[in-house]
Amino acid sequence: MCLGNSPVPPSQKLLFRKSSGKAETVKPKFGFIAKVLMVAMALTAVAQGEVKMSVWGHKDGKDVPIYTLKSGQVEVRVTALGAKIVSIRTPDRNGKMADIVLGYDSLEGYEKDTKTHFGSVVGRYGNRIAGGKFSIDGKSYQVPKNDGNNALHGGTKGIEYYVWDSKEVPNGVEFTHVSPDGDMGFPGNLTVKVKYTLAGNTLRLDYTCTSDKATPVNITNHAYFNLNGDDKGTILNQKIEINADKYTPVNADLIPTGIAPVAGTPFDFRKPEVIGARINDDNEQLKIAHGYDHNWVLNGNPGTLRVAAVVTDPESGRKMTVDTTEPGVQFYTGNFLDGSLTGRHGVKYEFRTGFCLETQHFPDSPNHPDFPSTILRPGVTRHSTTTFTFGVAK
Repeated sequence: MCLGNSPVPPSQKLLFRKSSGKAETVKPKFGFIAKVLMVAMALTAVAQGEVKMSVWGHKDGKDVPIYTLKSGQVEVRVTALGAKIVSIRTPDRNGKMADIVLGYDSLEGYEKDTKTHFGSVVGRYGNRIAGGKFSIDGKSYQVPKNDGNNALHGGTKGIEYYVWDSKEVPNGVEFTHVSPDGDMGFPGNLTVKVKYTLAGNTLRLDYTCTSDKATPVNITNHAYFNLNGDDKGTILNQKIEINADKYTPVNADLIPTGIAPVAGTPFDFRKPEVIGARINDDNEQLKIAHGYDHNWVLNGNPGTLRVAAVVTDPESGRKMTVDTTEPGVQFYTGNFLDGSLTGRHGVKYEFRTGFCLETQHFPDSPNHPDFPSTILRPGVTRHSTTTFTFGVAK
């Protein structure tokens, strides 16, 4: 509420009375003014949200902070180790809170887990590069293979394994990591910034990247979601809608072979479909990936924020809408979870107990000239935004 620089004291502002047709000086009651100010301050507090930091542990001689972001009934926890999403708590249709991402209670849990990438910001190149090889301007580069014949999520020690610098920003926190020239075979000193902000019921991720040499960059977040709660079994009864007419089929190494229409296939999610309805169909692509582990080519113009996917859980009523400026999204159904990992509440994360929606450029883009380019040149700043909006389905 702005009172401005009025020559009339705020307590004696001129108000127009219709009954007399004249402007009269009216002294509003203090109680009314106080109530208005209290409401304004409350609305400002909601808009600003709440950010709290504490030290979660120590790694490589550094404190590892964890930040708790609160806005309304949504609570998000993120840590400087790999700029990870540790926790997202939201209410169901009855107001009952639950954590809807898979993860661990302690920093040690994340340090021991080298397989799942729970909640991590992955890179330098999220997803796969065939053979770990690519060329830029006629020069060849090799990234260590860590996924059969592929380099996955940046090689054997991607950016998720480091403690990032962090600072609080309005409504959230910004993490920064500098990957040096030659790190995992990638050229250039790459600076990556990821800003998490929570306002209302929307978690926003803003990515910014710069490099002093031409280099491929594909940064994304690898959170696993279960909208019924991370301890409530599989995600197979949840429904998903993906805003894509096309996807990228893969070969036996899960490397894209091109772009194909989703129409007439189990990959058509243009209307809401139960995740488990067709996941075991007699389909070569599903057999190769042991379920869904593919990139969808999103409709609309890359660079503009538009809907990528909407997921609902019939049991809890929870709903999540994902918007992004990226050209694609990887939908993965936890096909390699096998119960060997024990997460929060002592729960073993079994087969298909979480799904990922990794907004991204396409897998193996450096080796596919027809895909949107992932090459970041010196002097260019790359921005990308993804939002997760939480609610309850009507």
